[in-house]
Parts: sequence; C-alpha cells; structure tokens
Amino acid sequence: MSLLEGVASPVTPPSPEAAPRAGRVGSALRGYLPAVLVALAGLVLWEVLIRSLGLTSFILPAPSAIWTALVDNWSDDRFPLADSARNTIVEAVGGFLIGTTAGVVVAFLSARWSTARALLLPLAIAANAIPIIAFAPLFNTWFGLLNPLSKMMMAAVLSFFPVMANVTRGLSGVEPSALELMRSYAATEGEVLRKVRIPNSLPFFFTALKLASTLSLIGAIVAEYFGGQGSVLGRMIVQSASALRFDITWAAVSLAAVAGIAFYLVIALVERVAIPWHSSSRIDG
Repeated sequence: MSLLEGVASPVTPPSPEAAPRAGRVGSALRGYLPAVLVALAGLVLWEVLIRSLGLTSFILPAPSAIWTALVDNWSDDRFPLADSARNTIVEAVGGFLIGTTAGVVVAFLSARWSTARALLLPLAIAANAIPIIAFAPLFNTWFGLLNPLSKMMMAAVLSFFPVMANVTRGLSGVEPSALELMRSYAATEGEVLRKVRIPNSLPFFFTALKLASTLSLIGAIVAEYFGGQGSVLGRMIVQSASALRFDITWAAVSLAAVAGIAFYLVIALVERVAIPWHSSSRIDG
C-alpha cells in the first residue's frame, strides 16, 4: 500500500475575488427581499379580503382569478395577452430609444452652446407641459393609426424630457476645480468632454434612463387607448373592460406592471456594470 494513499488531496483555495463577489450578490438579494415579502403579503391579504367580503369580480377580482385569466388567455384568439404584451413592449422600447437618443443630442448641444440652450430648452419645457393625451390624435394622423411608430412617438415624448434635463445637468454641472485642473494641463474642449463632463453625466444619465424606462411603457399604453392594432395591452384593457371581463383587464395591467419592473431592473443592472465606481451602484452590506 502506497504511503500517499489515504492522505487528503490538497484543496485549491478559493479565488480572492470569489468571497467579495458572493458577498455583493448576497447583499443584493437581501436588499430586494423586503420588497418581495411585502408584495407577497399584499397579495395574500388581497386574496383573503376578497374571499371574506364576498366581493364579485366586477368590483375587484382576486389575485387567483387574475392568474387564472392570465393563464387561460395567454394565447387566446379574442384576448391574446402574450402577443399583446410583446407588441406593447416593442413599441415602448422603440419609443425609449428614440426619446433617449433625441434627449442626449439636445443635451450635448445645450451644454456646449449657450445659443442652442436658449433655443432648445424652452421648446423642450413647453413640449413636456402639454398633456400627453393631446399628442395621441396628432401622432395617429401623422404616422397612421395602425402604425406602431405612432405609439413609439408617444413613448418618445415621455422619455425625451427626463433624459435631456438630467444629461444637460450632468454635462454642465462639473466642479469648477476639475475644469481648472484640465485647463492647467492645456486640455482641449474634446478632452474635457471625454474625461470630465461625460463621466460626470453618467450617473445623471442612468437616473434619467430609469425614469424613461417606465414612462415609455406608460406612453405606449396610453397611445393604444386611442386606437391601433388589436393585439396590444392598451386595446386589451379597453376591450376586456367593455366586455366586463375585469379579470382579463387586471391581467393585462399586471403584465404591464411586470414589464415596467423588468425594464427598470435591466437599466439598473447596466448601470451597475457601467459605473461601478459610483455610489448609486453600491449596496450597503
């Protein structure tokens, strides 16, 4: 028998980065746990109250009835919730991209030239002050009632202003000492933009994206109330409510809420990867 038999093989020590990474994941899960528990408790309380009070679905359906309606009508011909959710998300994402791009362009122009700021900021503020439902008939006429672009433009209008305002603030709100330091090194305007202004604007930019991610979904659904293709969440809400199928109405609303939360969490994840050095990307353990 070999002398080495029965001797435990050496164990490879864990990577130095494994423990901190696991700690960050655990902290993130603990941070979201209270919200999940409150949501579950709210659903249970909702279900108990509906059953104990004997409320009909016409007044308020129970969560179990909403879930049943969601499952039964997921691929239904009359109320196709899956296709409706997918089409609405496409419209919201399209409007989000259009509004974000326009907002960033206007913000860079406003931060670079005072003349552009004097011309563009009043127009942006005026557009943001107009009630959003006033745009829906106009966009339906300009781009077509059945054209998804008309709904994307509604989402773009809601996404534009928070992006423009926050990025403008981030680009122009640089510490004077940082600008003086760059000028002492004879840095050009392009170098100041790349090394100071853009990094300073990134936290503002991601804050704006979080706002725009949910606003774009709201804009798309509101635009769908005024007509369009049948398989979208806005039309499902209107049609199911007209047919007194409020369980389906609440199922469509729940899908919109879940889509908005998922959209927000994607932006938060991208923020954590893009600017890990900023305090908004840290979770206290």
